[in-house]
Amino acid sequence: MNDSAEKTSEVTSEIEEEIIEISIDDLSEEEIAKALRIVEAVLFAAEEPLDVNSITPHLPAGYPISDLLVKLQGDYEARGVQLKKVGRKYAFRTADDLSDALQKHIVSQRKLSRAGLETLAIIAYHQPVTRAEIEDIRGVSVSKGTLDVLLETGWVKLRGRRKVPGRPVTYGTSDGFLSQFGLETLTDLPGIDELKAAGLLDNRLPPGFSIPEPNADLNPDEDPMDADDTGAEFLDDEPLEMDMPDEGDE
Repeated sequence: MNDSAEKTSEVTSEIEEEIIEISIDDLSEEEIAKALRIVEAVLFAAEEPLDVNSITPHLPAGYPISDLLVKLQGDYEARGVQLKKVGRKYAFRTADDLSDALQKHIVSQRKLSRAGLETLAIIAYHQPVTRAEIEDIRGVSVSKGTLDVLLETGWVKLRGRRKVPGRPVTYGTSDGFLSQFGLETLTDLPGIDELKAAGLLDNRLPPGFSIPEPNADLNPDEDPMDADDTGAEFLDDEPLEMDMPDEGDE
């Protein structure tokens, strides 16, 4: 890098450092209203949930994006469409209490089999988890079709590779999973009491039974997936099979 380029880089860094976030209390009502309209428009126009870094460039430098998002959430709180936080991102979603009214307009194209639901639950609660670990928990093998369907729905993703011989792929849930089930973070997954109340856990649990704590971030024993790593090789030796709702032999 030549001297001119270095000086340009230094000046740019200094400018970035001088950008100080403005308090929302220092903005006029007109400035706040316009900023909220911008954030609202950006989120409505987006095809997927957006994080703070994706929204910030649309606002004047230093505008308090976090405060604006909180205010926008409050503005939509009592409406049929609400601003929801999905993981670290934001998106407009229909209000949870209107699900019954909208149910007749929803077309279910495919239902998960029992094997698919069990596998999804294991991945959600035990992530990061490898295929071998899923099979160990379920007590049976996991078919290619089951994992294919979960990946196709966008609810499950390839997280990384475990730092052990063979470097198996690790699975986790996606922002699409959080959005589908109305969760803000993985910590919002139902706990023991909620699962018991729903009849999904026996009231007579063994001593010391606990719900695992899923981890959304990479573990120290995980490597991130390379850009060209599709994770496909872990299923190359299996015949193609579909995971249909009537599957009952897993």
